[in-house]
Amino acid sequence: MESTTAQANELERRVDLAIAIADVEKEVEQRLKRTGRNVKMPGFRPGKVPFSIVKQQYGDQARHEVLSEQLDRVFGETVTEQKVRVAGYPRIEPKTSESTTHLEFTAIFETYPEFAPGDLSAAEIERPVLEVGAAEIDKTLDILRQQRVSYEDADRAAAKADRVVIDFLGKKDGVPFAGGEAKDYPFVLGQGMMLPDFENAVEGAKNGDSKTFDLTFPADYHAKDLAGQTVQFDITVKQVQGPKLPEVDADFAISMGVADGDVTKMKAEIEANLKREVKRRIEGKIKDQVMEALLKANPISVPASLVDMEIQRLMQAARQDMEQRGMKTKDFPIQPEWFADQAKRRVTLGLILAEVVKSEKLQATPEQVKAMVEETAQSYEQPEEVVRWYYAQPQRLQEVEGVAIENNVVAWVLGKAKVTDKAAVFDELMGQKQ
Repeated sequence: MESTTAQANELERRVDLAIAIADVEKEVEQRLKRTGRNVKMPGFRPGKVPFSIVKQQYGDQARHEVLSEQLDRVFGETVTEQKVRVAGYPRIEPKTSESTTHLEFTAIFETYPEFAPGDLSAAEIERPVLEVGAAEIDKTLDILRQQRVSYEDADRAAAKADRVVIDFLGKKDGVPFAGGEAKDYPFVLGQGMMLPDFENAVEGAKNGDSKTFDLTFPADYHAKDLAGQTVQFDITVKQVQGPKLPEVDADFAISMGVADGDVTKMKAEIEANLKREVKRRIEGKIKDQVMEALLKANPISVPASLVDMEIQRLMQAARQDMEQRGMKTKDFPIQPEWFADQAKRRVTLGLILAEVVKSEKLQATPEQVKAMVEETAQSYEQPEEVVRWYYAQPQRLQEVEGVAIENNVVAWVLGKAKVTDKAAVFDELMGQKQ
């Protein structure tokens, strides 16, 4: 077996492989003899089938298997000897050859990029700063009350935050269009369930009111036949209900999981959970900036084979998500190009992170993993059970270890970059509408 290596471009390599025909035929014959000992055919005793018949029946399969094994072996020996890091799988192509003693092939494959982590001294990162106090706790308490809102009939004009029940019929050029009709349809004004112009038309109406109005759909509306089109809606308001927020009392505390209804205890739990959530979101914003800084500082090429594999993983995840939502994937064909940019970014970051971790020795320690598991467990009623749950399954610990490694990378980047603390706005940090 022989091989030679050539470089086609930055990441692609071509290896010429030569395999002795005599070696292949010798191994094929030995394999067929072993196969013949167990072959059963009508008219012959087990193991007594003539070799010529065994060869005729199984020769092609044996030759294919032997050749594949020989190619795998010589390819593996070549890249190992030359210390080439192969990305993905090689594509083997036969070569036209006049040799009577060897079969010749070309293996085409990609390699991992070789690079050293780039300079991060010019990277600028803003670190959000927010202390959780009484105002933040009160805002969170208001949000929790909003989530438990009830509604009562109101004999007045509909206003923001009211729930209305309506009948509506949409027409385009006087003809009803698909999806434009509903009976007893409920929605809350101001929550964005309907288009703004639709909600504006309903606001101010009372029980029993009917009206007709024009509405122009946005140019990017999901229904292409309606995008940018002006239609007419007929509506009838059948019910107006005003919101009623629950009182912050023992019953509310019990609904929040505080068994004895102690409001003070409930607020303490809200504060603890809020601090954990604020910390998590701040870390997330910092991490996003760190990843962008790493991408900018390391403009590397990535193997297309790895990107293709990541696209397939993302497509499969999307299919599973659709199926869980009750959607039929055949009705919504998923296109690879939808995931191309995301896949390339993920692969690029993965390669950069791996190199940084390796070169800077940023692997996670058992102590780090344990601390992260215990911190996560504190948000549950029985933290000891959660800790045992994590340690009962190695895969769960590996996921925590991955997060710990990312945290180490973030800390390393922050030590290299220009970091500026900036006061964060609670509503913006928590993603709440103001």
